[in-house]
Order: sequence, then C-alpha cells, then structure tokens
Amino acid sequence: MMDYENLEQSPAYRCSSAAVVDALGSDVREGLISEEAHTRLQRYGQNTLPSAPPRPAWLQFLAQFVNPLTILLLAAAIISLVVWWIEHESPFPYEALTIFAIVLLNGLLGYVQEHRAEQAAAALQAMTVATARVVRAGTVQTRPTAEVVPGDILVIEEGDTIAADARVLDAIALRVAEAALTGESAPVSKKSASIEQEVGIADQTNMLFGGTTVAAGRGRAIVTATGTATQIGRIAGSLEQTVEKETPLQRELDHVGKWLGLVVILIAIVMSATILLVDRVGALNELVDIFLLAVSLAVAAVPEGLTAITTIVLSLGMQRMARRHVIVRKLSAVETLGSTTVICTDKTGTLTQNEMTVRAIVTASGRVDFTGTGYTPQGAVLQAGQPLADQPLKEEVKAALRAAYLVNNASLLLLDGSWVVQGDPTEGALLIAAHKIGLEEENLQGRFPRLSEVPFSSERKLMSTAHHDAVHGEQILIYSKGAPDVLLARCAFERVGGRGQIIPLTEERRTEILAQVACLATEALRTLGVASRALEREKIDEIGELDEWVEQELVWLGVIGMIDPPRPEAALSVQRAQQAGVRVIMITGDHPVTAVAIARELGILKEGERAMSGLELEQASDEEFQAMVRTVSVYARVAPEHKLHIVQALKANGEIVAMTGDGVNDAPALKVADIGVAMGKTGTDVAKEAADMVLTDDNFASLVAAIEEGRAIFANIQKFLRYLLSSNIGEVLTMFFGVILASSIGLISEAGTGLVVPLLSTQILWINLLTDSGPALALGVDPRDPAQMRKPPRDPKTHVISASMWSSISVIGVLVALATLLVLDWSLPQGLLVGAGTLRYAQTMAFTTLVLAQLFNVFNARSDETSAFRSLLMNRWAWLAILLSLFLQVLVIYLPPLSMAFGTVPLSITDWLFCLVVASIVLWGRELTKLLARLLKRRRTN
Repeated sequence: MMDYENLEQSPAYRCSSAAVVDALGSDVREGLISEEAHTRLQRYGQNTLPSAPPRPAWLQFLAQFVNPLTILLLAAAIISLVVWWIEHESPFPYEALTIFAIVLLNGLLGYVQEHRAEQAAAALQAMTVATARVVRAGTVQTRPTAEVVPGDILVIEEGDTIAADARVLDAIALRVAEAALTGESAPVSKKSASIEQEVGIADQTNMLFGGTTVAAGRGRAIVTATGTATQIGRIAGSLEQTVEKETPLQRELDHVGKWLGLVVILIAIVMSATILLVDRVGALNELVDIFLLAVSLAVAAVPEGLTAITTIVLSLGMQRMARRHVIVRKLSAVETLGSTTVICTDKTGTLTQNEMTVRAIVTASGRVDFTGTGYTPQGAVLQAGQPLADQPLKEEVKAALRAAYLVNNASLLLLDGSWVVQGDPTEGALLIAAHKIGLEEENLQGRFPRLSEVPFSSERKLMSTAHHDAVHGEQILIYSKGAPDVLLARCAFERVGGRGQIIPLTEERRTEILAQVACLATEALRTLGVASRALEREKIDEIGELDEWVEQELVWLGVIGMIDPPRPEAALSVQRAQQAGVRVIMITGDHPVTAVAIARELGILKEGERAMSGLELEQASDEEFQAMVRTVSVYARVAPEHKLHIVQALKANGEIVAMTGDGVNDAPALKVADIGVAMGKTGTDVAKEAADMVLTDDNFASLVAAIEEGRAIFANIQKFLRYLLSSNIGEVLTMFFGVILASSIGLISEAGTGLVVPLLSTQILWINLLTDSGPALALGVDPRDPAQMRKPPRDPKTHVISASMWSSISVIGVLVALATLLVLDWSLPQGLLVGAGTLRYAQTMAFTTLVLAQLFNVFNARSDETSAFRSLLMNRWAWLAILLSLFLQVLVIYLPPLSMAFGTVPLSITDWLFCLVVASIVLWGRELTKLLARLLKRRRTN
C-alpha cells in the first residue's frame, strides 16, 4: 500500500532510500508493474508542467478579421449598404452582400490554414516527445516522460535530462547540473546517503530534480514527485513561456508584404483620384463605389498571407522530413539546410551500422580471429585459420575477454528468439565475443561482483571497474578498457602465458604493441585495449573512494579489434552530398589508420590525402588550423573540444556547417554550428536540446535527405512567392492602367456618365479568393526536383526574392495586365481594337482572362529557369486547384444568383477560347524569356 503522503511530512531526502521505496510501494529491482503505473498516472496526472490553454476556435476565427484593410473593406461595404438603403437605385444590394460573403470565405480559409499549421506543429512536437528509462516489471523500458509516475525507478546516465524529482538509490560518480534550478554553476555530486538535518534544495545531494541534466556518471533513483508537484513545477507559473521566434525568412517576407502594401495603397489612391478627375463623379453611391474599389484592390493585392502560407509550407515540409527520419526542432534550420556547405559527421553509427563485431584479439602470445556476425553469440575462435588449440594463447584471450566482460554496462538478452544488446553496441560486441570463447559458463558476475566504477568519459577515453573476487577475497580486482594508446601509457606490466605470469613492459614491447594496434587499424578494425591490476583491500580502505588513481601501473592484457561496417547507403549519400556542393568531413575518436580506411571506402578521403589527429590539431596555431580545415576531411583521435575548434575554424572560413553529435560534451559544437544535428537513438538529452535537428535513425543518409528536403522546401516557397507576387502585380497593373488608359481602350460609360473601371470590386476580391489560395498552397507542396541536388548550396546572404526573381515577377505581371487589357479593349465598341460588346460583357471577358492568366501562371511559377512543360503532370495538387478554380469561375458566370452578384454575363465557347488563347500569352511569353536566359547562360559557360 503506497504511503506517498507521508513523504510530505518527512521529506524524502531525510529518509533512507529503503524507507522511500517502501513508502512509495515500489521495488528496487522490479519497479512498478504496468497496471499499477497506469493507476498512478490516473491518480496523479501526467508528468508535465502547466501550459497556456489553447486559444478557442471562435477566437481564432475572429482573429482573421482583425486586419486594418479587412476592417476598412467591411466598413466600406456597410457604407455601401447604407447608401443603397437610402437611395434604392438597385432592387438588391448585391455588391455589398457579395463583399461580406467573400470576406467571410477569406476568413474561413485563413482559419483553416492557421488550424492546419497548428496541427502540423503539434504533430512535430509529438515526434520530439521527451522520454525516460524506467524499470517496469523487472525490465528497463523507455517511456514518454509524461507517463512517469511516483514510485517509478529511473535509470539515468550522462547526458540524460531528469524526468521528475527523485530520491537517489545508487550513484556511480554521478554529477548533476542544477544551474537552471538552483543557480549553482558547477555540477553537484550526488550520493544515496540520507541527510539528517533540514537543508535547502541546493544541499539536497541525495535528490534529483526534474529538468536538470546529468553531467557525468550514472545511477538509479525513485521518483518522488511529478508534474506540478516537482520543484520546477512549483515555480512554473513564473517561468516565461517559450515563444517560437520568427525565422529570417518570415521576417523578410513580412517586410516584403508591408513594402508592397504601401505601394499598392499608393496606387489605389492615385487610381481613385484619376477616376474622380476623369469621370467627374459626384453622386454619393459612385463615391462609395470608388472607395470600395480602392479598398478591394488593396485587400486583393497586398500579400498579407505570405507568412501564414510560409509557415504551412515549412510545417508540411518538416512533416515530410520526419517521414525521412529527421525531426526539425527549429524552423530556422529548414532555411539553413539549403545553404549548408560542410557536413561534419561522426563515424560510428552515423556512417557505420553501429553493430560492432569482434574480429580479432592480439595478446602477448599471438593473435586469434573470431567468426560470426551480428548479436548472435555463435562463431568460431581461430588461430591462423584453424580452431584455437594453443592453451597459453587461449588463456591470455580469456583473460582479456574476462576483463572486457566485467568492465561493461551492457547486457545480452534473448527476446522472442532473437539476441538483443541493451546498452552500448561496443560493449555488446565484447559480451558476444566472451560468449563465443565460453566465458559465460564461468558465471563471472557471480564470482566477481562489482563494487565501484570509474565511468568512461570522452576526455579520458577510459573506463574502470572494481570487483571483489569471491574465491580470493583478500584482493580487489581493477579492470580497465579504453583507447589502446591511452591505456598502454598507464600500463607497467603485461600478462604472459597460461599461468598468468606478470612481466614488466619494456619500451621495445610497447612499440611492438602499438604496431599491432596500427596493423589492426589498417584492416578497418576499431581497436580497444584491456588491462587489469590487483589491489589490497586495505589500500582502498585507506585512500577511500575509487578514482583515476587506480588506473596506474596496470597489467596489459591485449588489444581487441572490432568491425563496425559502413552502412550500405553511406557511400552513395556521401557522393550525393558532394554532387550538391556539400563537403563531407568525418570526425572520430578512432585510430587514424582505421579512420582513413573507412573514409576511403566511403569516398570522403581521396588518394594522397591523410587524416589529422587531435594532437596535431592542438599543436597548430589558429591561423594554421584555419588554413588546414580547407583541405583536411578526416579527423581522428579527437576530443569533443576539438569538434568545437573545427566548427569555429570552418565558420571563420565562411562555411555553413552542419555538425552531428550525441554526447554531453558535443553540445557546445552543436550550438555553435549553423545546424546542430543530434542522434535520436544514441544521443543524450543534452545533445538533443542543443541541436536544431534530430536524426531518429542516426543515419548519415537521413542528414543528406534533410538537405535535399530543405532545398525543396525553400524552392517551393520561392515558387508560391513568384506566383502570388506576379499575379497580384498583374491585378494592380490591370486596374491602374485600365483607369489611366480608359479613353484609349474605349472604357467609357454607355450612358456617357458614371463610374467605369476594368473590373468590379467584387470581381477583384473573387480573383484573390479563387487563385491566391488553392494554387499557391499547391505550389508550396510541389514535388522535389532531383536537379536541386546537382546545384551548389544557396548563398545565405542572398534574399529569398533575388533581383532576377523580381525581374521575372515583373515580366509576368506585365504580361498578365497586357493580356487582360487586350481582351478588354477587343470586347468594347471603341478603342484601339474595335469590338461590339457591352461594358458588362467586356468586364466579364477581362475578368475571365485575368483568372485564366493566373492559372497559366501556376506553371510559370514552378521555375525561373526550367521550361514549364518539364514534369508538367508531377504536381497533382496544382492540377486539382486549377480545375477547381475553373469550375468555380464557370459557376460565377453561368449561375444566375452568382452572375448578378459579380456583374457577369454568359460567355460563348468562342469567347472562352479567345480568353484562353490570349491568357496563354503569360505562359508563352515567359517560356520565351526562359529560353533566351538559358541560351545566354550556355554561351557564357562555353
């Protein structure tokens, strides 16, 4: 029976760990069973901090109308309605009510777009849900942090973010960074011993607090409080909510939208003034009509939805990236992807399969080879191709693997008929090799129980454990494993022969061992040294806690060579990156010879090039190293701080750098890089928090795929920008020059007086509703063009709308206006081209031509260089949007109620064909300019 409430009266830090476990009704080894965990989740709620409630749907909908131009348009429509009520010049206020209907539809469309963007963001957030490792029913499980409950046994290690407040049960060199909660800059050492007196949070050294991170070591703890009951939960109300900042692209588009808005408003004012002067308007209803027309033009032409559509396109693109195993944590990273010039990648698990297999072991008496692959503990142990028969050599290999088995935190399990490694793949490979030589029969864990541990760190490149020998209890055995060169430097002796003779290590023998390490490395084997020593218990009791002092005067046992084969798709991904103008740099802690072998196999390193070691990096000056990074593509035996140095040097050379990482100490490099990329499987919480992106499969190919998607997303944003801006400019130019050149093209009132314009205000708003929504969004999801990965990276200093793009936008805008005014002139009885139609017929023809021209413009907008006829049928959404727009335009012309509302008359098949042919000028004219541009480019390159 759980007595959780008693912990409020007697805080957990003042109770023994056993008392806390009893009070919470849990079990140190078994944890909670699933049913009990579910019951507690229902009782205490999810382990989450309070957040602001979502905005109600009705407020989201009303927010669509809180816009100065929309408010002005509604005010103009109301005034028009009042004037109609006073003067009753027409039987029904079609225009005012139609404007209300269009504004309502626009608001509904904006609400749907915003809602979709929120859903997309929520879906992405769900993909990056935080997790914690807990013991449930005797097994370590990874569960969402939100499902952690009081009584759960947390399993934590370096780099983890603590899921909830918890009482430490056992700690091995455990240090936790608590600056976010206590302000203490240095990590705090944690122990399991209870504290008798009452102390503050900063001095509760046997407690872990939710939201803090493990800086070093590992341990277990029992959860005492979750959600709002945690220390950070109690102060969550005073914490600022994280707000997603606008990306540089969104800020630029917002600036473009405001600038265009001012220009369009100025044009609308000039156009209104021209109508007043030329047509000598005096009636109240005509003045209202002019006002309506000007506001309608401004509403239709100002691209206020640029940032909204951009957010949708970015979110949808991020969902596509998620399907390719890439979770984007920051929108700005999507923009930067297309500009990436260098990828700095780890080797193990990213370029390789992260499925280590021991291939060879070299000891004092010789070398043995292991067969078999994967995690199945089956395979032969061979000497010179024959079963191992040399007994002294066999005993040496057993001693080496015994050490590797014990200085190990992984476990090998048989689940559902398959062998599975829980823990680090390298340590798992050592367990499998030990099984192959028969060490599992010795019951090593039973005979040599672990007493303490000096954990591995990337700086030390070593790990050691202390064990009690149940047979020879007077001694404590120390086992160490680590980088061969580092470990060998701490060895003074070597084990030789079947009886375990210990002899001093001579300099000649050290040189010979290093040569053996280098030889294994030339076979692309990752090498690991193992060593041991025996200590008297009295000496340990005298000095106290185990630390690095035990890693001295060790006995060298041998070197183990392991293979982690390259991923099958890695070489092709490296090639694709290089074709895209992205340089690939491999950074690894492995031996330089191993690194070179793998890098050459993957195409990262060319013949004649060499790897640079961490030691060489340290010895070079900043200026020398900045020059070196221009050519060096492989770095071996590097520490995490070297990664930071590499990124800084590359950025100083003007490169846009993507850096991968998984450890706590990788966080500085991930933050400094233009794009920090964390590993989803092996990455620590600290690395993921510092990164802009997370690879859920830890695969280099996914990173290259992300660059491809990033380029595609940016290209799609340019497509719909090209379409929206050129179409809107076409509308503005049509109205402006239609009014300015009204007498020249025959645009005069049939009665000789009154207001005459190329298009009615309702028609302008309809065009905006019809063509600026579906087609624009369809271009935002245009399929990616494979040619994007054969182009160099985009210069991040260039604007999203370049000078050449503005030029093409202007050309299309002029063509749209020219086609529309041509049809308008041809349809009127007076003007440059004498026709025979009425004013309403001419406006309907111009209206239809402008719609068709904008639909032709959809194909233009897909590229500024490539012909529109290339991959014409690829985007089915664009075709659906075009067909829907045509269908709705037909309804507006032929359905009587809509015809009255929009001032249209029925058109004949001939009229439609004429409008279609003239509107296609937009397509053919742009195709001609693209062809000329391609010919000029070809001449310049030749």
